[in-house]
Amino acid sequence: MLLLVRHAMPAYGPTVPPYEWALSTEGWQAAHRLIARLPEDARLVSSNEPKAWQTLGGDNAVVRDRRFDEVTRVEPWEGDYRELRRAYVEGADHADWEPRAEVAKRFDAGITEHLALAGGRPLVVATHGMAMTIWVKTRLGLESAGDFWADLRFPDAHLVDLGAGTVERAFTL
Repeated sequence: MLLLVRHAMPAYGPTVPPYEWALSTEGWQAAHRLIARLPEDARLVSSNEPKAWQTLGGDNAVVRDRRFDEVTRVEPWEGDYRELRRAYVEGADHADWEPRAEVAKRFDAGITEHLALAGGRPLVVATHGMAMTIWVKTRLGLESAGDFWADLRFPDAHLVDLGAGTVERAFTL
């Protein structure tokens, strides 16, 4: 079993870079609801970003792996960042954004390694919207990456069946 989790809502602002954002009070509450629904024997892995590993509890039980970090990019604080992100996952190239092929490659290597390390136990990976979407599109042939990305919640959990090539929302929080 592979469960991809988009992190809970962070506390954010223009003075702290997104890769340093921690969970907001609302985000911690949602994370606790999510954690209660996870398989007890799961291998928990997240990106290196605080908002991701905190979504899985924020303790040493969570293995951190930079291959699940969000897409590196330079984008405006205000303005059309949502449009830029959607266009990116749909295939548009932006200057100073990590190439999608590199995102998919690093993410896939992480999934492959951690599935093996899970040894048949469920694998739960807390990550980020764009990175998750790029990997799902590349690995499973997701039809509408923009719609998938736009529909992601804070937090969100998607069950991936690699054998069947499917992804579906696991549960609603």
